Amino acid sequence: MIRARTRSPGETREMAAALAELAQPRDLLLLVGDLGAGKTTFAQGFAAGLGIAKQVTSPTFTLASEYRGRLLLNHLDVFRFEQIAEVFDLDLYELLDGHGVTLIEWGDAIRQTLPADYLEAALIFSDDEHLAPDERVVVLTPVGSRWQSRQDALAAAVDPWAEDSSPRKKPSV
Repeated sequence: MIRARTRSPGETREMAAALAELAQPRDLLLLVGDLGAGKTTFAQGFAAGLGIAKQVTSPTFTLASEYRGRLLLNHLDVFRFEQIAEVFDLDLYELLDGHGVTLIEWGDAIRQTLPADYLEAALIFSDDEHLAPDERVVVLTPVGSRWQSRQDALAAAVDPWAEDSSPRKKPSV
């Protein structure tokens, strides 16, 4: 598990862009967190890191969006799912077998139906009332061999935002 802290939506995007540099075909990322925690902001930064110029928006009503960059990005949102069986309507397993990266907002809601090989990015509101309202703790949990084998690279990518970074390092993105 890797903990980082971003102080603004811009920093959240920068950190996600740094992580996108590590993305490989068939990668799966689960974005978790409360409503408004920054999941779509993270997705925007990740897309930018893949070289996607198109505006990335929350796919809450469309359920899935596809963007082309260095890698194809499948951006899904399962917030509105009422039954776990709805996962099959998205052809999710075909997406995961493809050559792109799949990023699922609210992915923890369908975790039990997914392969046990993903990176979970949990975005958590800061509970410290003295901190900025846009500050977030980002907890990255690599699950399975694909992401665990990149754990050192993950830590290096988010080092500028690491909670124990002091003084604050300037992001290179």
